[in-house]
Amino acid sequence: MRKIAVIGRGTAGSLAAASVTRLHPDADHELHHIYDSRIPVIGVGEGSWPSLVQELQQLTNLPHETVQQRLNGTRKYGVAFEGWGCRNRNFTHYFTPQQVSYAYHLSADLMADLLHESTHAHHIDANVLDITRIDGGAQVEFDGRSPERYDLVFDARGFPRELRPERHIDISFIPTNTAIIRRCPAIIPEQQEEPVVKHTYTRAVARPHGWVFVIPLTVHTSYGYIFNRDVSGLAEVEADFDEFLESDGVSEFEQRAVIPFPNFVHRQIYDGVVARVGNAAAFMEPLEATAIVSAQIQIGMVLQTRLNRPIEHLERDAPKINRFLVDNMLCYGLFVGWHYSRGSSYDSEFWRYAREDVWPKHCTAAAPEAVDCAALSKFDGMIDLLNQPVIDKADWDRMCAVPLTSYAQMSQGLGI
Repeated sequence: MRKIAVIGRGTAGSLAAASVTRLHPDADHELHHIYDSRIPVIGVGEGSWPSLVQELQQLTNLPHETVQQRLNGTRKYGVAFEGWGCRNRNFTHYFTPQQVSYAYHLSADLMADLLHESTHAHHIDANVLDITRIDGGAQVEFDGRSPERYDLVFDARGFPRELRPERHIDISFIPTNTAIIRRCPAIIPEQQEEPVVKHTYTRAVARPHGWVFVIPLTVHTSYGYIFNRDVSGLAEVEADFDEFLESDGVSEFEQRAVIPFPNFVHRQIYDGVVARVGNAAAFMEPLEATAIVSAQIQIGMVLQTRLNRPIEHLERDAPKINRFLVDNMLCYGLFVGWHYSRGSSYDSEFWRYAREDVWPKHCTAAAPEAVDCAALSKFDGMIDLLNQPVIDKADWDRMCAVPLTSYAQMSQGLGI
């Protein structure tokens, strides 16, 4: 572990580089942070989970208050669902302990900048063509530059160009595949001398063609319409987005991007030498803010085992870690897809498609023989627990990517 590469400058790549700097015990190791400066970081507003609050403080050695202000951040205490499910009422999925545990709403480009300040690395501005395993390590091929050999490579280059069944698991039970991102005026007043401590929530608002997220930062509010481009046309979604913003009292906005995305898990997240992290490892729509926390888990598991386990265990460790990471991502996917199982207040083409066509296929898509892990049985076990008249105390801490308390809150809210 003398020579490590992190490829990519987005959220996952920046987290990986800062984590190597903090956790590597040897001061004489060499870290290369490789990225193509021609590829911009999309500065959307993002939600996170409470684990990020502690991790950013550890990675930066800055007080929590300073970190929050540097991110233009607010304190996220959960997700407020509007119009979801069959009970015809709004509800909130709280972090637990409720109204105590919080995460950040943050600006992704500012988080990357903040993490770079805490990273000790040799920066290489180059286009990476390929990563191949070689004896005892991996070789990175560059465009217009000699190849380099590394002991460990974090691949954070983002979505694959295409999904291939032999390499990727298609999370076909999530019914969305496109996001329209808009930046709107701030609804949270910025405080110059101290961080905003007001409780805020990510809003997830059901709409005829999908749903809209609303993420409040101190300098702007990030809105995103999540939909399926194969079910709804861009023009009609844009028109409904305009209508929603008008009803929300927003009179102006900046169009940021229209982003198609795959819902997938890579079958080989980690092979002992190359670790795919962030959107290179897996992705699903942002309904429960799973992107950053997934990258945290991927980076943390790989570094902790490589730095603390003898190298002779690597051949046995890598398949087990990979199976755990794939399993964990599919559990997230099942949890997110389950949100659509009771429809919404809209009896529209999209919501009928999500409820009647897409979600019923989850048993086949996540079957153990198709994915080589036990995510489906874990998910079914959580649903079985919810159906018990009394849940034994020994099961209160059960997890299937998220804790039982999250399943219970969503079940009550959706009317399952």
